Amino acid sequence: MMARTPLMAGNWKMNTDLDEAVALAKAVSAEADKASGVDVAVCVPSPFLIPVKEALAGGKVGLGAQDCHWEDAGAFTGAISTSMIKSVGSDYVLAGHSERRAVFGDSDADVNKKVLKILAGGLKAILCIGELKEERESGETFNVCATQLSEGLAGVDAAMMKDIVIAYEPVWAIGTGLTATPEVAQETHAYIRSWFVENYSQEVADAVV
Repeated sequence: MMARTPLMAGNWKMNTDLDEAVALAKAVSAEADKASGVDVAVCVPSPFLIPVKEALAGGKVGLGAQDCHWEDAGAFTGAISTSMIKSVGSDYVLAGHSERRAVFGDSDADVNKKVLKILAGGLKAILCIGELKEERESGETFNVCATQLSEGLAGVDAAMMKDIVIAYEPVWAIGTGLTATPEVAQETHAYIRSWFVENYSQEVADAVV
């Protein structure tokens, strides 16, 4: 199996003010400089992309945006385009985060449009997938992941997969006090890799982060 470098990405969600964001970015950067064998990124609120990028300068931490719109420009108040995100030095964009799906109603089709726009814009997409508590309890975890992968990656060919990171996040373990054990995560990761073998190739399955 080919070597893969794991990505540890922190999503700040709707937290921090400007001073806190800059301080946190500097702290993460200082610790990341001590680490080896892992890539690191922070996905920060959009108002802080530029100052956080400046705070990370000279370090190894990548910068990510938390969401984007799939249109290039237009009357979409409150939305940000991939060209805006790239112009301020971002490397990554999240797509399909569970809170975007649950709170803001992003469908798999919406997520797919965002993924394709992120890639077309020369950025890397962090595609988030994962099941709800009732889906885990009813044994639907793999089916949910398969649907979110197949629909979220529609139109993404093997060559494009080099710019995709898959983030499996069991929704039932977010802020609930429940914990997904390493064994639970690895079992689902193994399924996800098997999905890539079946739908792409062994090579893609081995390489995807």
